[in-house]
Amino acid sequence: MKRIAAAVLIAYSAAAAPLASTAFARPQAAPAMQSAAASAPVADATLAADVTRTMQLFDVPGIAIAVVKDGNVVAAQGFGVRKLGEPARVDGKTLFEVASNSKAFTAAALAMLVDEGKLAWDDPVTKHLPDFQMYDAYVTHEMTVRDLLTHRSGLGLGAGDLLWWPTTNFSTDEIIHKLRFIAPSTSFRSSYAYDNLLYIVAGKIVAAKSGKTWGETIRERILTPVGMATTTTSLAENAGNPDLASPHSKIDGKIAAVKSMPVANAVGAVGINTNAEDIARWMNVLLAGGSLGKNADGKERRLFSDKQARELWTAQTPMRIAEPNPKLAGTRPNFAAYGLGFQLRDWQGKLLALHSGALQGFYSKVVLVPEAKLGIAILTNAESGGSLNALQYQLLDRYLGVTGGPDWIGAVAAVDQENHEKEQARLGKTRSARAARSQPSLARTAYDGDYQDPWYGLATIRHSGGKQLLTFTRTPDLTGELEHFQHDTFIVRWKERNFNADAYVTFSLNPDGSIERMRMQPISTETDFSYDFQDLNFTPVKR
Repeated sequence: MKRIAAAVLIAYSAAAAPLASTAFARPQAAPAMQSAAASAPVADATLAADVTRTMQLFDVPGIAIAVVKDGNVVAAQGFGVRKLGEPARVDGKTLFEVASNSKAFTAAALAMLVDEGKLAWDDPVTKHLPDFQMYDAYVTHEMTVRDLLTHRSGLGLGAGDLLWWPTTNFSTDEIIHKLRFIAPSTSFRSSYAYDNLLYIVAGKIVAAKSGKTWGETIRERILTPVGMATTTTSLAENAGNPDLASPHSKIDGKIAAVKSMPVANAVGAVGINTNAEDIARWMNVLLAGGSLGKNADGKERRLFSDKQARELWTAQTPMRIAEPNPKLAGTRPNFAAYGLGFQLRDWQGKLLALHSGALQGFYSKVVLVPEAKLGIAILTNAESGGSLNALQYQLLDRYLGVTGGPDWIGAVAAVDQENHEKEQARLGKTRSARAARSQPSLARTAYDGDYQDPWYGLATIRHSGGKQLLTFTRTPDLTGELEHFQHDTFIVRWKERNFNADAYVTFSLNPDGSIERMRMQPISTETDFSYDFQDLNFTPVKR
């Protein structure tokens, strides 16, 4: 199964259907929320067994689960360990990076600004960020605040993510500026393709209209009113807190603790760190349509209006529905769309508003069932999309009262293993079919030099210590050794082996034998899509 990036775990391919906008039933305001305090309910044996089994089958060291129902906290618990090899257990207060589940916070902040009359969803982006510019002048002129959140800009899947993933030293403003150099893959508003960069732009608008940073605004306007006292908006804020989950990735197929990936330049898309107790509060507010409950005098307090609550869960961009593996046939939705900060689909005849998140070493999912006033959050310290799906399906059936359903945990595990084995077999065939005796057209040192891509910038190839190294100059950890594959194609093996993102590097030559360009492509389909090497077009820098 493909690893999912800073971005949402979605099992549907890009939609080519025309744009639709469909409103769904208004979430009913729930009674004042029960606090997810230190005395959060203890998880029952069935939930504990499901989570423990999932951890074992999908090789996940630690999971936190939050379940809310009818305004009450059913569970806000941790399972497993914060870091492999250490005894500290995950609990309801353990902080996890939730990556793209941050997008809902950015969308909510914009909804609050709409309520206040400081902007409108269909305002041109240039009204609030005059220097904003896309590759196409028409798209620049027509792009609205709404478009920033709906994955219909024409950018390809994960386009430009290498500007922030893995950790880069580009500033937020530099990333936004570079949008003008990223060519679209489809026409404007014609199809769905998940992106992160435009949520970075949305976060910039939040900051511009509030006069404070995105993090300060989210804390003041959302976290504090909701009671999410331990949630943070940057890794720097976590310093000194011992109750942190450590990220884990696979290295040569074995799970291991790895270093965190700070992304201060992309907070509008991926900035939130939270725990089971705090995210339970957040889910209850969302399920209550933005209501914070009533004051002592009986007056209702709100984050955002009922009108904006409806807007967040209104379909904006249709998503094509792929046929699942037969073992997972029951997971196929009847509709799929993206709203504002939420994916929308159906399950057992009920609307779901959900999102997933992925950063190096962390995957998470939040699933809301407005009609049932049910919310489920799954936070993990590993990179297993299968673990999220397995628990999502299992817990949805359980808390919606579905009996006699499939063993979703076992079924997802079987499909995950089947897909991985197919990919390993494909890679084996590719290796066997290569022209192993072929040689590069040029001497190895002739490939050394500086290479410029229109949107990323510089990469270099140099010989050092007897090795030929490719280095992305603005991404400190993206350095790897080049080994010859066949003809003028090499493989870069990244020094950081937990990236699991080795890539082909292919050179094209001019008639005179000089290098015309350098292109890249991930080797494995399991590579996270935020390693968008295929979008790069490097040309030699003339000396």
